[in-house]
Amino acid sequence: MSTWTLQGKKALVTGGSKGIGLAIVEEFVHLGAEVVIIARNERDLSSVTQMLSQRGFAVEGIAGDVSSESFRTELIAALSKKWDKLDILVNNVGTNVRKKFVEYEQQEYRKLFETNLFSLTEMCRLTHPLLKKSNNGSVVNIASVAGSVDVQSGPPYGMTKAAIIQLTKHLAVEWAPDRIRVNSVSPWYIETPLTQPVLSQPDRLKKIVNQTPMLRVGQPEEVASAVAYLSMDKASYITGQNLNVDGGFLAKGL
Repeated sequence: MSTWTLQGKKALVTGGSKGIGLAIVEEFVHLGAEVVIIARNERDLSSVTQMLSQRGFAVEGIAGDVSSESFRTELIAALSKKWDKLDILVNNVGTNVRKKFVEYEQQEYRKLFETNLFSLTEMCRLTHPLLKKSNNGSVVNIASVAGSVDVQSGPPYGMTKAAIIQLTKHLAVEWAPDRIRVNSVSPWYIETPLTQPVLSQPDRLKKIVNQTPMLRVGQPEEVASAVAYLSMDKASYITGQNLNVDGGFLAKGL
């Protein structure tokens, strides 16, 4: 039997009803994992869980906003009742407001930090006891190349993603004795609903593609496969790493 599997793994994926999150969920269930999906849009979530359930996959959807403290409390209670351990946590929830730094209202960049960074931080903290019980836990945080260089996507977004990469390194060291690996994945432009407003601009799309050695934008499935690998027992000696899924973008320079 192939060991490239997630058979028997119990996984929680936030923001899993569309885009990269949905691709991760689909990759996980095809590899044998049982998945709880979190998303804010109840209609989208219901559609996804119904579609996957009808195909025989073990999925459950819980609608809610992980940036809400009360929802996080309810979620952990429900998760602890459902499972006695958690093998995989994928923190995928994220959003952006693209504009020049001086044009941001304070509430806009505070919302970005609440959604992209603080909710992720709390999800890591709150799930730690369940991950520790796995005795072979894995956390994968979805960051971005914007956490390493300027990609003209707005400073607050890049700030949150840089913090996620750094948090990943710290937790990898701190949680290693608990047999929990912590890694992050940093995509470049991936064809998703979140990037559609940018990729639909011909001039901007051309600039992005020309800056990418592979001369195309990425697909959600290409990020999902990286996340799946880092979640597997096959990656048992990999922790504290940030894997760029960027078609060579960060390697290019001038």
